[in-house]
Amino acid sequence: MSLPQPDPGVLRKAQRGDDRAFSIIVRAYQVPVFNYVLRLVGDRSLAEDLTQEVFLRVYQGLPRFSLRSKFTTWLFQVTKNRVLDELRAVERRPRATVDIDDAPALEVLDAPFERLEAIDAVWRAVENLNPDLKLALLLRDVVGLSYGEIADSLEITLATVKWRIYKAREDVQLALAREGITFYAAEPELGAEAAPLL
Repeated sequence: MSLPQPDPGVLRKAQRGDDRAFSIIVRAYQVPVFNYVLRLVGDRSLAEDLTQEVFLRVYQGLPRFSLRSKFTTWLFQVTKNRVLDELRAVERRPRATVDIDDAPALEVLDAPFERLEAIDAVWRAVENLNPDLKLALLLRDVVGLSYGEIADSLEITLATVKWRIYKAREDVQLALAREGITFYAAEPELGAEAAPLL
């Protein structure tokens, strides 16, 4: 399911500096942006900061936003650019190692232990994807953008989007298979919009 576009009237008011209209936009999109950023950076506090920075950049850039484009495409371009800036900065900084076992696990109420293990394994596999694959996969399976919107957001071709999502899902399935976790889904054809792995 694709993210809905904001009401054009609200968007135009926000472009003219109406704070109330902009807060409507923030409320509508902050959760998908935060979830996307969190899965990219793996740190809740950093994801909160980056999400705030994304919406600050959106607020500053909104007057120049062209209504000929989809708002969600532009929003996730801004998000991608801010996250990639952060990831590049992190690569340049010395970092302390953190054991994956110290990371908080996803909580699922009343889920059997095996299911919790499988969910953790999926997120570990996604975390280990290269950034290009991870960006495309999360935009599709976490945010819910269409393949076309992902292509526009990442500024790549539709064929590249389909390949990256296919490759990301394949890499995640291989990582899970190494841990003895198997998902019984039909093998998607390259280029076909397969059911999401996540």
